[in-house]
Amino acid sequence: MKRERAYVEGRRRQVLEMLQRNPQVRVEELAKRLGVSVVTLRRDLQFLEEQKQIERFYGGARVSRDADGYIDEVSICRDLIARYAASLVEDGDTIFINTSRNALNMVKYIKSRHVTVITNNVRAISMDKAEGVDIILTGGEVRHPKEALVGDFAIRNLQSVYAKKAFVGCSGISARVGMTTEIANEVNVNELMVEHAGQGVYLLADHTKIGHNSSFTSCGIEMVKNLITDEMAPEEELEQMRAQGVKVYQVRRSDF
Repeated sequence: MKRERAYVEGRRRQVLEMLQRNPQVRVEELAKRLGVSVVTLRRDLQFLEEQKQIERFYGGARVSRDADGYIDEVSICRDLIARYAASLVEDGDTIFINTSRNALNMVKYIKSRHVTVITNNVRAISMDKAEGVDIILTGGEVRHPKEALVGDFAIRNLQSVYAKKAFVGCSGISARVGMTTEIANEVNVNELMVEHAGQGVYLLADHTKIGHNSSFTSCGIEMVKNLITDEMAPEEELEQMRAQGVKVYQVRRSDF
């Protein structure tokens, strides 16, 4: 009896650890990794929810911020990705940044001078930034809750603008589909930023987005020349991207 209880407790600790590393993992995938039935895993999730260790949603679960020893690993990874992306910006660069919160976060880490950021993210105007960084909004229709500038006005303005580099986030990226988003209105803006970046396109995606596909494709994998992700990204998917010509940068905590 004690041995069985210890096994169950150990499995539930594993569930918490997996959810900490990947908040978007699905119930079926968790069950497969642990070698248990979906019914058994759901019982574990129900127990953990009652203990206020997790929060369940349709098809999956996430670690609760009230959980013992809670560490927001994904936020840490995203911050490291933003820091690394900012280090690639050089003096005099004009860069595109799309509506991605992670991509926008890099603005506060840019140390180069005479940098112009062109973005369709309204939140950019309230970002902390160095004195040598200027912000230009594309204009367009504001869509909430992301405060994204989209529509014909934004597209017309971007059609005549070219930047040295584009730093774009996404809802998902995979070797099979490419860069995807949940918001249809953002697709055309993302496409223009990718096409009008003369010296390179850098896609920012933490490990929870690698190998996942969302509803609308912004560009195929052949357009993604550089991917910035973290050390927890699935290596098998990264290898498939490398095979298609994507240069992968994996940030680590020890780098900063």
